[in-house]
Amino acid sequence: MFIGTLSIIDVAVIAIYFVFIVLLGLKYRKSSTTEGYFLASRSVSWPVVGFSMFAASISSSTLIGQSGDAYSTGIGVFNYSFMAIIVMLVFVWFILPFYIKSGVYTIPEFFGKRFDSKSRYYFSAITIIINIFLDAAGALYAAALVMKLVFPDVSLEVFVVIFALIVAAYTIPGGLSSAIRVDLIQGIVLTVGAICLTVIISLKGGASYIIDMMNNNDMMMKLVRPMSDPSVPWLGMILGIPILGLFFWTNNQQLVQRVLTSKSLDHGRKGVLMVGFLTLLTLFVIIIPGVMAREFFPGLEKSDMVYPSLIINLLPVGVIGFLLAALIAALTSSLSGLLNSVATLFTMDFYKTFRKDATPEKQVKVGRVVSVVALCIAVVWAPQIGERFSSLVKYYQEMLSMLAPPIVSAFMLGLFWKKINANAAFCGMIVGAIPGLVNMIYKINTGYSIFGDIHFLNTVPIYLAFSMLIMIACSYLFPSQDEERVKELVWTKEVFREDTLSLKGIPFYKNYRFISYILLATFIVMLVVFW
Repeated sequence: MFIGTLSIIDVAVIAIYFVFIVLLGLKYRKSSTTEGYFLASRSVSWPVVGFSMFAASISSSTLIGQSGDAYSTGIGVFNYSFMAIIVMLVFVWFILPFYIKSGVYTIPEFFGKRFDSKSRYYFSAITIIINIFLDAAGALYAAALVMKLVFPDVSLEVFVVIFALIVAAYTIPGGLSSAIRVDLIQGIVLTVGAICLTVIISLKGGASYIIDMMNNNDMMMKLVRPMSDPSVPWLGMILGIPILGLFFWTNNQQLVQRVLTSKSLDHGRKGVLMVGFLTLLTLFVIIIPGVMAREFFPGLEKSDMVYPSLIINLLPVGVIGFLLAALIAALTSSLSGLLNSVATLFTMDFYKTFRKDATPEKQVKVGRVVSVVALCIAVVWAPQIGERFSSLVKYYQEMLSMLAPPIVSAFMLGLFWKKINANAAFCGMIVGAIPGLVNMIYKINTGYSIFGDIHFLNTVPIYLAFSMLIMIACSYLFPSQDEERVKELVWTKEVFREDTLSLKGIPFYKNYRFISYILLATFIVMLVVFW
């Protein structure tokens, strides 16, 4: 018996899975205190941090968008994840210690400590907008697309509402503790499911197809592309993507909030490094299967449907339900973290600032209301994505390329240059955002960029340089900040020496630096193989 294009067994597997994750999320809810609701009481171990962060990072733009882009242009799209390895190493070595030591709830709160309240409010507002319109709406749209393939007679809007309700059922009552425990299970399910799919389609002929392409030196199987490449030109790979990666991995409240839940700095570092290894794995279980799909489904009209098409058409009954559950799990997992991220940002950066006497119970209540409002906005916007953009990955990365550089400029200068002051950072973020906003409005209305035919990744360093020049110039025009007040938030060689001393006597296999070297070596080997 079939329901839509699925057997009753597959539908039952999906239904049972979602009932399970809702009950699991409710079981681990912590909502009596602000630290419990927003940061899971800062008691999470590194494996949970790692799987949770990985599940949250496998957003709609990765799982649906990148596999679809791989079908169209090859593995070059993996560079968005591949170059993130360098960013993660920078995060672990230089940035994360300041986050953990400062005891912040949000990344904008860190901006407030380093600069002032103006920068904090601005960054928080921008992050909320990105979380709702790019991340949350994208996740709902992608999950709805998958189910639209299975049940073509049901409208996209109906599926958007259904998935919104499922995630809201455990995230809004339970907070980050619920989201993290669900993410742990979903991260495992996603990894196992993706590996199963890769093995099965490889045995069906996908592996021989990829081997032939590599033997023929096909550009589809190369990471480093010429400047004329429409997917990822080499300059955009080495300059543009790392800048976007700094925002996504070190300034993104949704991801960093999971690291802030770790029970210690060491657990946080090892959790991030674990994400690095899992991210490299996605080349083989998400990106390359997207390329393999060219052998099975040549000429697909909508490339974003590649991954679910592989699942539905090439797997046996029962396994289809499991893999679809894994696929949708990744999308809803990112959404659960986004809701808590938005709730934390609004409550801690705005509400608590103006209502200093608010009780923990009141703060949690406000967080829940904000989650509901954010979800409603995302539900309304999600169906618009397919009408305005050709693919999810282009929607996400192009919008981020215009919004992220001014934030990254202020963050990097603030962390590594003690002379930048609050007024300079704020001016640089405001003025630096103008070219990106103008380009965004122009492109939405005309379909073209103000930079002409320059690839959008190659415009990212331009935005960054423009913002940094403004911040550096203004740092000399405005009075300098009290260096004594911010010295604990600026990286110095002494900080590095103290960290080195703290690692003495630790076995090499428990030393985060040794693990970092292994991750870097793996990165280099993969770069050479797929050059």
